[in-house]
Amino acid sequence: MAGQGDRFPGSARLHLVDGVALLRTEEQVFEEMLVGWRNQQLARNLALSTIEKRAGRLRAFVEHTGGAFPWQWTPQHADEWFGDLQAVRACAHSTLRSYQDALRSFCAYVADLAYDWISVCEQRFGTHPIQVVHEWDTAAHVQKTESRPNKRAFTVDELQDFLRLRRRAGDEGPRSELKGLVTPVPGRDPGQDRV
Repeated sequence: MAGQGDRFPGSARLHLVDGVALLRTEEQVFEEMLVGWRNQQLARNLALSTIEKRAGRLRAFVEHTGGAFPWQWTPQHADEWFGDLQAVRACAHSTLRSYQDALRSFCAYVADLAYDWISVCEQRFGTHPIQVVHEWDTAAHVQKTESRPNKRAFTVDELQDFLRLRRRAGDEGPRSELKGLVTPVPGRDPGQDRV
């Protein structure tokens, strides 16, 4: 566990002072967790846009749970939210994975002893945050790309086949009527076709 003297991005002791009373304790601790998580991600050189999207997903999760805070979350909360995202909102597979990743990443951060949020929550709420997203209950990343098949990039073989067919069509097909576009003809100097 991190000692009182340890101060690094995301550490609870950088955000909350022992012995200081908070007005809305739950809300303030959660907000400080988000600030700490943001700093931890910035220290890992993640893009600010990525960090802001993840924070927005966390806030959506809190709203879905009816205002439960990280030290109150259960795996059932996560299962219900992911089920809702997929069944009711019809989120794409990649979108669902990004929501799961945001929640998993945040839970890993607040449940990591190095950041001291466990002791802060134990002290203030008598309980602590846990990981609520596990490998066995998340959408699997089974393909090289997460896009739908009709939006994926060509494989190397498909690209070679496409270019081969395109060259044949250029050899046999009609000349283009577009100004400045010259279809190459084997054995012929492209400069001969310019007007």
